[in-house]
Amino acid sequence: MQRDSSKMRRAHAGNYYEPLPAQYEAGNNLEEENDKMTDQLKDKIHVLKSLSIDIGAEVRYQDKLLRDMDEDFEKTGGFLGNTMNRVLRLAKGGHNYYIVYLFLFSIVVFFILWITLKFR
Repeated sequence: MQRDSSKMRRAHAGNYYEPLPAQYEAGNNLEEENDKMTDQLKDKIHVLKSLSIDIGAEVRYQDKLLRDMDEDFEKTGGFLGNTMNRVLRLAKGGHNYYIVYLFLFSIVVFFILWITLKFR
């Protein structure tokens, strides 16, 4: 019983594989191909590394921007809260006639501006 070694399938843990073709038996071509694939893999790793470094820098930059925005919103919220408290204190006080005077003053100013612009 003679078997052709180039067509024989070998089993290893239930997986069948073909033996290497005759061109790879010398080992030199296989080693050159491995070196070429290793170089390609190194290039891809370098690209991925630089990409991940760029992503990290962008994340740090945007995190800084978000923290600055958060601080600005907190300051604005505090300022707005203080202003609202002052307005409410003013409204609750017995000095409501100041608001009437302010309203009348603004009407007079707008009336004067309207007349000035109309008869220009």
